[in-house]
Amino acid sequence: MKNLNLSTETELSGSQIILEAFLQEGVKTVFGYPGGAIIPIYDALYDYKDQLEHILVRHEQAAVHAAQGLARVSGEVGVVMATSGPGATNLVTGLADALLDNTPLVCITGQVFEHLLGTDAFQEIDVMNITSPVTKWNYQVTDANELPEVLAKAFYIAKSGRPGPVLIDVTKNAQLQKVLYKGYTRCHSLRSYKPDPIPSMENIEKAADLINQAERPFIIAGQGIMLGKAEKEFLQFAEKSGIPVAWTVLGMGAIPTHHSQAVGMVGMHGNYGPNILTNQCDVLIAVGMRFDDRVTGRLDQYAKQAKIIHFDIDKAEINKNVKADVPVLGNCKETLPLITALIQEKEHADWLQKFKDCLEIESINLINEELYPTEGEITMGEVIRCLNEMTKGEAVIVTDVGQHQMVTCRYSSFKNSRTNITSGGLGTMGFCLPAAIGAAYADHDLPVIAVMGDGGAQMNIQELGTIMQYHPKVKILILNNSYLGMVRQWQELFHEERYSSVDIQSPEFVKVAEGYHIAGKKVTGREDLKDALLEMLEHDEAFLLEVMIGKKHNVFPMIPQGKSVSEVVLNDKP
Repeated sequence: MKNLNLSTETELSGSQIILEAFLQEGVKTVFGYPGGAIIPIYDALYDYKDQLEHILVRHEQAAVHAAQGLARVSGEVGVVMATSGPGATNLVTGLADALLDNTPLVCITGQVFEHLLGTDAFQEIDVMNITSPVTKWNYQVTDANELPEVLAKAFYIAKSGRPGPVLIDVTKNAQLQKVLYKGYTRCHSLRSYKPDPIPSMENIEKAADLINQAERPFIIAGQGIMLGKAEKEFLQFAEKSGIPVAWTVLGMGAIPTHHSQAVGMVGMHGNYGPNILTNQCDVLIAVGMRFDDRVTGRLDQYAKQAKIIHFDIDKAEINKNVKADVPVLGNCKETLPLITALIQEKEHADWLQKFKDCLEIESINLINEELYPTEGEITMGEVIRCLNEMTKGEAVIVTDVGQHQMVTCRYSSFKNSRTNITSGGLGTMGFCLPAAIGAAYADHDLPVIAVMGDGGAQMNIQELGTIMQYHPKVKILILNNSYLGMVRQWQELFHEERYSSVDIQSPEFVKVAEGYHIAGKKVTGREDLKDALLEMLEHDEAFLLEVMIGKKHNVFPMIPQGKSVSEVVLNDKP
């Protein structure tokens, strides 16, 4: 069917209007799963097969994660479709994940006929109240005449300001209803919604004065830099200031990991220097990050000596966890150039050297042993090191949640932004495989590598069927320690080694992959590791590589729960 955004009126069904909206918003790929209450939209989709690619996932949660993967890599809105009842409720975990990680999504759910609402009809559930806490906006459509305006609002709200997921619930009668379609107009503003605060030049000047006077300034880069598409502006600000730059888990990629001012990751399993020197800096500049508890440790002992400058687009984040001396509200793509023009060009060589000295301490006590073991079991760190040597930082790395996630984030090299994809705020096991599938549909030429543990791999393992059917060239790397490793680590360190329900048995992953016609290999010895990784990367289709690693290997450094960033522990040696 041809695009119908014409000046003349045309009669279309509500289902057709939804698909026309997708086209007008530039959507190319939709992830979903059909069912009774959304059949009219899928029927209309039959005529749009040459314009919209629909990926049939194997579970609705996976549809959301796949759309997240596409959105996180591309910077565009991910689109999901699901039916009513269990189809809609299966979206909830993914919606919550997208809300906490600020991922722009538009999800369309089918709903029972309007006259059946509230009657406990088959597969009827109160989707609006269920999804209200996990969406940026949700709305139920019972009349097809509303659809063009509602969908335009949905895409605008999802991608503007602080992005997030939007859900539009459409009753079956509205899907079937024929109405006069007068064309589609994108939404660019809403009277009651002001997503981009106007920057305060007074505060920007105050922030610049603090930065110019600082002797030990420190920048923490958050995901807001990527969400604002402000990587270039951030790099110009950082390089002119000469200030050391660390990043949060989701902020990784805001600056190349091997940049001369890059000093590593902050947080519970972040680098030694950025953590302890947080409590020695005199000005802390937070850009597009929200001072999550995994970053700050004990709030009453977090950067108390420092003046805090907080760049954020969301007023609700200012002073929520850490009091800002100078808040800079606005999109950092706009605010960073304003402050860059006011700061002095400097080098902070002596201060930067302190971070390098800390890295040397961390290398001697931990990193060298993690990345370059010569005997014993394979470590997660050496797997990631070998991967870095082969990809040279030119890959999209998608991780699940657990020990492998922290190791991958600690040791991966990234030359490009939007190439570190993980579940940060919600910490959703099972995120990785479907998110990697979605990432493969973004417009890029980089290999997509899905790094997961043996626990998370089994949470959405059915998505191997999606790979089998559509052939995204996802490289699946399972780091198998036969444990729910992060929980086991906490039980060892904080619960007197009372291991409870963490010894997990797994199938033969290579054989499972074989059942889905996906090539695979299992590695148990160090001598085979590099060749197997190379085979995985060079294979022309999807490939599953299982690497058996040490069962009881802990992730360090670690800020124990309830401790300050100054109390980061380098290893478990006495």
